[in-house]
Amino acid sequence: QVQLVESGGGLVQAGGSLRLSCAASGSTFSIDTMGWFRQAPGQQRGLVADINTGGNTNYADAVKGRFSISRDNAANTVYLQMNSLKPEDTAVYYCNTVDQKGHNAWGQGTQVTVSS
Repeated sequence: QVQLVESGGGLVQAGGSLRLSCAASGSTFSIDTMGWFRQAPGQQRGLVADINTGGNTNYADAVKGRFSISRDNAANTVYLQMNSLKPEDTAVYYCNTVDQKGHNAWGQGTQVTVSS
C-alpha cells in the first residue's frame, strides 16, 4: 500500500502563488503516475495535473500555463507549483498515485483558498 501526505495549502490573494507537496511512503516502488485532483464545494473531484515515471505531464485546460507539476522519484514526492491563482482555483486539493496494477491511493486533502 501507498500512503500519501500533502502539505502547502493555505490562503492566498488572487494572482499569488502556492506550492503543494505530496510525499509518498510504503510500496512506492510500484507507483507509476502521481498527480493532483481538486474538489470545490458542490462539484465533482477532477484532475488538475499528473505526471508519469517518464516525466510526461497532463494538465486540465483550466490550469494550463499557470500550474506546473513535477516529481522527485528519489524522494517519492510530487509537487504542484500554482501561479497566477484565481478565486475559482479554491478547492480541496488531493494527491493521487496510480500503481502499475492500476490501484489508486489518495491523500487526505489540503485546502487552497484564493481570495479576490
